[in-house]
Amino acid sequence: MTRIDALLAAGPTFSFEVFPPKTDDGRQQLDAALDELSVISPSFVSVTYGAGGSTRDLTRDLVIDIQSGTGIPTMAHLTCVAHTRSDLLALVGQYRDAGIENLLALGGDPPADGGDIDGELTHASDLVDLVAGVGGFCVAVAAQPEMHPRSPDRASDRKYLAAKLAAADFAITQFFFEVEPYLVMMDELAAAGVHKPVIPGIMPVANLGAVDRMAAMSGAAFPDHVRQRFEPVADDPDAVRALGIELATELSADLLAAGAPGLHVYALNRSATTLAIHANLGLGA
Repeated sequence: MTRIDALLAAGPTFSFEVFPPKTDDGRQQLDAALDELSVISPSFVSVTYGAGGSTRDLTRDLVIDIQSGTGIPTMAHLTCVAHTRSDLLALVGQYRDAGIENLLALGGDPPADGGDIDGELTHASDLVDLVAGVGGFCVAVAAQPEMHPRSPDRASDRKYLAAKLAAADFAITQFFFEVEPYLVMMDELAAAGVHKPVIPGIMPVANLGAVDRMAAMSGAAFPDHVRQRFEPVADDPDAVRALGIELATELSADLLAAGAPGLHVYALNRSATTLAIHANLGLGA
């Protein structure tokens, strides 16, 4: 299979994220989306991990199914929260045995039900070290252009991000809606002596309410000038989706022109929007 750091070294990547469905209908929808997206030969696909490790088995099985069934390099999200060191070592070993070479190391969110969040590792950097100790993996971490919502200040946020990324192979960002926060973050990382690739995460707006909720949780800004572009079509779901694709394409083109090493689209287990952005950018198959 293929390590993502090798793909990044060869040129810009185009990838997308999916989540583990919890119903048969949801899995059928995802399988159809993967079939449709495979036509564009994506660089890789990533699979999310539920809060508190709630989709541990679903994520593992889906990662292995996608890579073995489609041949697309597949990256598993993995979190510290609610896991012992032995839990994590066992799961990493299962990925290694299945031929999975790419992992995204995350601190993780607490369980949605407010359950136990204790774990033997505290930060994503601890998980990077654990995976490095196993060896053989390409390890990614998350980056927040507009700061992690739990960071006390920008200086400490950037110090931690630089240290985390220095130990990893690359990063993928939380979604954002303007180029400037990404470019400023990259300048700050460079000033700290860190020059690893950071792939922008792209969230096409399809539902204003959903974006508001996700932005509030992640600490991402939904700028007024972007919101205002949606006001004339706010009552037309199809028009909102079309404008979301248009704005995501504009942002993606600007990021690539500014030297971003690739694009990672939050596909939400559907294909149409990701395919439209890919086509609009003229990236070919």
